[in-house]
Amino acid sequence: MIPRYYELQEYVKPGKVLVLYGPRRVGKTTLIRSYIQNTNEKYKLVSGESREVQDLLGSDDFKKLSEFIEGYAIFIVDEAQYVPNIGQGLKILVDEHPDLTVIATGSSSFDLANKIWEPLTGRKKTLTLYPMAQMELRKLYNPYELQERLEEYLIYWAYPEVLTIRLKWEKIEYLKELVNSYLLKDILTLETVKHSKTLFDLLRLLAFQVWQEVSYNELATALGINVKTVERYVDLLEKTFIIFSLSGYSRNLRKEIRKKSKFYFWDLGIRNALISQFNELPLRDDIGKLWENFCVIERKKFLEYTRDYANTYFWRTYSWQEVDYVEEKDGKLFWFEFKWTKTSKIPENWKKMYPTASYSVINRENYLDFVCGTK
Repeated sequence: MIPRYYELQEYVKPGKVLVLYGPRRVGKTTLIRSYIQNTNEKYKLVSGESREVQDLLGSDDFKKLSEFIEGYAIFIVDEAQYVPNIGQGLKILVDEHPDLTVIATGSSSFDLANKIWEPLTGRKKTLTLYPMAQMELRKLYNPYELQERLEEYLIYWAYPEVLTIRLKWEKIEYLKELVNSYLLKDILTLETVKHSKTLFDLLRLLAFQVWQEVSYNELATALGINVKTVERYVDLLEKTFIIFSLSGYSRNLRKEIRKKSKFYFWDLGIRNALISQFNELPLRDDIGKLWENFCVIERKKFLEYTRDYANTYFWRTYSWQEVDYVEEKDGKLFWFEFKWTKTSKIPENWKKMYPTASYSVINRENYLDFVCGTK
């Protein structure tokens, strides 16, 4: 059992709804089962994909809802995004049964959030569970052991089941199945997406352009679709925890890039499966992309889990001076460059424009400090 950062007993509270977001297959249900196995309270676990559950929780029938949970101290709805009007149903339960503990999980944030936010204002706590984080594996392995497996992580990281599979071909088969059967299930089920192939083409395009700045106009031109459709698709991909974007940092100086974004994948195994690229690192020409994606996303997991809030960006000028990653926190700027090797040169324009900002190079030897929170 790989320990996760969250222990749900620290977050559940009678009369409140704990909403647990996260991609499919990252361990939300396992986390739930670990919680209920360690409680003496009587619980009821249902699936939002059940028609009976959808009809019941999607209604405003207080009597039936009360009968449905009678005798239980804990009520859990897995895949709650499939239940129409789920927020109103859960609101009735927690309002009328203040001693009831309610947990709802969802593999997509957009649909579940739309149904829950307004009805449950002031009555919920939200957590997001991502694929495995280095800060979680740090509880099991020492720095030497983690660094010894670093190349493997850059290729197959970081779904829990992938970490337990020993054979490489089995890891590849699992990731391909994940991409083909689960990756876009929520988007295609819950949203009206007419061309799933275009959605996959967009993902593959972004997979090849990790670490590069791209504009929606460029993506639209490459795919032969309009900009509004690209914006909508990117929004859906972010809300289903497949990709994450950074915008350019600027103090409105004319030399700085602001209108482009950089996109990263929450999981490198998914990224590599999309482009069918599982070669070992010495045979690849994208090590820099993998390393930057790995560092940015592991840092984002750390910031999310520890509630260490910061605004995050990249920085580049039109003369191609750039810094990979920027954090703005408590009125201060922290700049980071990601190098698989140790070499790096501080951009001259950056030193002139932001002389008080700190600057660090993150490489294979010091990355654990950065992604586990001591830097």
